[in-house]
Amino acid sequence: MKRRTLLHAAGAAAAAVMLPAARGQSYPAKPIRMIIPFPPGGATDILGRVLAQKLGDQLGQSVVVENRPGAGGAIGSEMTAKAPPDGYTIQMATVSTHSIGPALNPKTPYNVKRDFAPVIHLADSTNVLIVSPSLPVNNLKELIAYAKAHPGKLNFSSSGNGTIVHMTGEMFKMETGTFIVHIPYKGTALAIPDLIAGQISLMFDNLASALPHVKSGKVKTLAVTQLKRSTLLPEVPSMDEAGLKGFESNTYFGVFAPAGTPAPIVQRLNAEINKALQTADFRERLAANGAEPVGGTPEQFARVIERETAKYAAVIKRAGIKPE
Repeated sequence: MKRRTLLHAAGAAAAAVMLPAARGQSYPAKPIRMIIPFPPGGATDILGRVLAQKLGDQLGQSVVVENRPGAGGAIGSEMTAKAPPDGYTIQMATVSTHSIGPALNPKTPYNVKRDFAPVIHLADSTNVLIVSPSLPVNNLKELIAYAKAHPGKLNFSSSGNGTIVHMTGEMFKMETGTFIVHIPYKGTALAIPDLIAGQISLMFDNLASALPHVKSGKVKTLAVTQLKRSTLLPEVPSMDEAGLKGFESNTYFGVFAPAGTPAPIVQRLNAEINKALQTADFRERLAANGAEPVGGTPEQFARVIERETAKYAAVIKRAGIKPE
């Protein structure tokens, strides 16, 4: 009996060790929901859909995109945080939703460290300064001079209060000593028509969503917000090159799951997305949408989140920005 008991205990222990691995191997057994916390057409939506298609092909299950915009990405992020931690709800998120928003608003309805499991740092993307074709400026120096000569006359749109697009505009105001009115939208895709029509003066849109409008010439493109020129827009100077030395504001895009999602499932998702990032077709699709592939481990991504949160918390404090 003692021998049988020992064998039974050993078997149970082995099963306990094998269960998580088996859970990761058998996953997914049904479609996965990917929450995008912004409207269709914006940078997060574009890259999320590219990933959803590739990931679905690799996993053999559909990855269904669900747009849940509002509150600068907080509505969709809260939905993810409260979803069952079973691997069947993931989120495509950004520096806006997981670094800036929580740093700006203590009442954000989720805590990034407590409520989310980082999966992977998918890509980085620069922002680009675009202005209305009706605005009488053609370069960064002319824009700054015009804004200083007409305080409060110009406005800039964003994808919501506390987003990277908003923060970049506030950084620009601080660095140039200009007064430009912020007008938040529920996504930059909704603001572009108003920018083209002249109702909005300027915007620091993410390159992923701005690129088609830049290429079409429907907006004036003055600079990119990384320190060097973008390989996708080699003719456009960087903010640093155009006169604002050291000005840099980029966006990270990453995948999160609800906290408590089993580690083998997080590891499986991480491995599959890293695998996708190594394929030429996926990298080309990211690049075509203004994004640079990154990849790596969940732990590496967690460190990026902490670093960017600290950076923008300092901007928020210096500028005296308050949640709306």
